Amino acid sequence: MKRQKRDKLGRAHSNGYQAGLGGKTKEQCPYQSIDAKSQWLGGWRDAISDRNLGLFK
Repeated sequence: MKRQKRDKLGRAHSNGYQAGLGGKTKEQCPYQSIDAKSQWLGGWRDAISDRNLGLFK
């Protein structure tokens, strides 16, 4: 059985989360499609809120 790749939208969310933890701004989103961009921004917002709660430094 072949290994399946992670779905692209899940990867976009994860990349956005990592970017938010890394201190990048939301204007640095690398995605052009609306769906992937919204997922990236959702992950970015989650990371920013986690940082503001003190979960990460």
